[in-house]
Amino acid sequence: MMEIGKLPHKFLADMLAKVNLDDRVIVGPGVGLDAAVIDYGERLLVAKTDPITFAADLIGWYAVNVNANDVAVMGAVPKWLMTTVLLPTSMSQSDAENIFDQILSACGELGVSLVGGHTEVTADLQRPIIIGCMLGEAESSRLVTAAGACEGDDIVLTKGIAIEGTALLAREAHDRLRERWFTEKYLRRSADLLFNPGISVLKDARIAMQTAHVHAMHDPTEGGLATGLMELSIASNLGLEVDMQKVPILRETQSICRAFRLDPLGLIASGCLIISVSPSDTPALLEAFRNEGINAAVIGRMMPKNYGLKIRTSKGLRDLPVFSRDEIARFFENLGE
Repeated sequence: MMEIGKLPHKFLADMLAKVNLDDRVIVGPGVGLDAAVIDYGERLLVAKTDPITFAADLIGWYAVNVNANDVAVMGAVPKWLMTTVLLPTSMSQSDAENIFDQILSACGELGVSLVGGHTEVTADLQRPIIIGCMLGEAESSRLVTAAGACEGDDIVLTKGIAIEGTALLAREAHDRLRERWFTEKYLRRSADLLFNPGISVLKDARIAMQTAHVHAMHDPTEGGLATGLMELSIASNLGLEVDMQKVPILRETQSICRAFRLDPLGLIASGCLIISVSPSDTPALLEAFRNEGINAAVIGRMMPKNYGLKIRTSKGLRDLPVFSRDEIARFFENLGE
């Protein structure tokens, strides 16, 4: 039996090693790589697919933004979307229309065109599932991948960790948090983290690309910041060290994780962006983020591969924790969902 969540990195890498690619594939499947890249002559086609299973009340909006993030961190502009929408029998036509309107609204906000897909009512589903396929364009000279980090690079993180997970818990576990004396106002604010500071990193990625010579970017999602850092390390074939005391964590994240005994390092994390840049570019990059009202901090440095993956806490240096499944998956599984 396998646990809910991402496949183990080694198992996934062994399967991907069997893939044969044609000559026009510049970036194919790989652990830590956010999207595929195909040579289309003067432009590069960047393609990403990702499923959404949580955030049922905003699942359409969510699917667009999460897929767009993985295209943007490649230095590309999200342009076209296809979606497969699987609906449980418990949903009505009005529910289906609401999801469709969410998708159209989110596409409009990002300048993305919905160009096709598939929709059906599926047996044995407890909640809707949307699989998005986002396509975008990039200039060949502007392509960025998670494999490009260099030894000695600063690791810059925007906004804060587990924004996504915090908002999801405030929405999906609302009643349980109310039982723990969280006020309605506090939970509304926590739920609205989806929008402010938001789970989209398109603006963050654009600022980084315009300001610095970015070596690598990565959008940490399932498995949280810890898994995102591990994927960056695997893709770049490097080690790293992160100072936990420099990692920005929102107050809402701290309090909700404490209430459910969850580790924010392993909690689903769309909303923050990991950027690997030369230390000489860091001051200008941090200033650019500050001028746009985006919190950003240097949380660590890329190290030689044999250094491993380390995290520094108030108790000293230790190995970066490994999360075989996301903390939010563990939480809902323990509830019997």
